[in-house]
Amino acid sequence: MTVIYPSPIFGPVHSRRLGVSLGINLLPDDGKVCSFDCIYCECGFNAEHRTKKLLPTREEVRTALEEKLKDMQANGPAPDVLTFAGNGEPTAHPHFPEIIDDTLALRDKYFPKAKVSVLSNSTFIDSPAVFDALNKIDNNILKLDTVDEEYIHRLDRPNGKYSVKKIIEKMKEFKGNCIIQTMFLKGSYLGKDMDNTSDKFVLPWLEAVKEIAPRQVMIYTIDRETPDHDLQKATHEELDRIVELIKKAGIPATASY
Repeated sequence: MTVIYPSPIFGPVHSRRLGVSLGINLLPDDGKVCSFDCIYCECGFNAEHRTKKLLPTREEVRTALEEKLKDMQANGPAPDVLTFAGNGEPTAHPHFPEIIDDTLALRDKYFPKAKVSVLSNSTFIDSPAVFDALNKIDNNILKLDTVDEEYIHRLDRPNGKYSVKKIIEKMKEFKGNCIIQTMFLKGSYLGKDMDNTSDKFVLPWLEAVKEIAPRQVMIYTIDRETPDHDLQKATHEELDRIVELIKKAGIPATASY
């Protein structure tokens, strides 16, 4: 069963990584819009969830967010984090930078202790406006599932041009103001082995992470049902091993099992 989120506000939900999280979905609530088509996405494959609705406007997002924050201020719970996530890639919204400015202002007004997080697949960070917006928030969480170009095209399945080398170079420009998030999994897809927990994948990825020098790395594995049923979770032991390698490199790291 795939998950399609309400729009533009959903939750709050309890996040494995972030605490009490109020979700902000900049994509329609009737489908999925994403620059990736990941085989592990809880929202399903892009082709199965074509959207007929328009994106929520900047004004709709701001109004809905303010109403929800007022309600949470009156009735609880207080959010730990306002998280841009949902049915696809949030930075694909044409007014993403302005929406970030609105969100930071509303956060400061209603819940100044709450963090603002964006879960991004990194495909739009070469846009100066998106880059600047991500630099303003508390948790700039960027996906880097592997540095193996062929594997990325099997796992994340980018739509359009994608160069992992260029993405890594751009990530380095954040000068540590980012969190790298990586999915580790096992199993197969269309008859090909998808296990990226071995040194063949982990060690080159770790070298790229060291170059990027993020303030934290979050690794995780499959939690909800995936659109392809031959994928499997990475084990606790495999994730723990990778976390230790990251920590040895001097970078804080966490695993979500």
